[in-house]
Amino acid sequence: MPVIEWSEALQLGDAATDANHAEFCALLNAVSDASDTDFIPALDAFIDHTEHHFAEENGWMDAADFPPRHCHHGEHDNVLALCREVRKRAAAGEMELGRRLVAELPAWFAQHVDVMDRMMTMYLAQMRDTAHAG
Repeated sequence: MPVIEWSEALQLGDAATDANHAEFCALLNAVSDASDTDFIPALDAFIDHTEHHFAEENGWMDAADFPPRHCHHGEHDNVLALCREVRKRAAAGEMELGRRLVAELPAWFAQHVDVMDRMMTMYLAQMRDTAHAG
């Protein structure tokens, strides 16, 4: 059973962002569904995607000089640091901690998308519209 459903509520109308977010959900569900034997490889795939996904968003925000980008970057950095630490501990046998991370991430992600990513995509769209109008 999926821990997070890709749904209209998570869609922001920006194709690149929505594609990243759909993949984030699919990979998190794959970690959730993984057996203990397959958990670490599935978590590694999720972390790898998340590193690239966050780096891409960070680059967009930096290029557009998005005013609250440092807060947004900080949230990305904190979540990645948490994922890496939990991965290390799960690989050392604390599988319950790994499962808890997977159970907790959907609530964080929904909030992050609804507030931070929504603000980012709206700003980036405005910047594109302004650039095309000028």
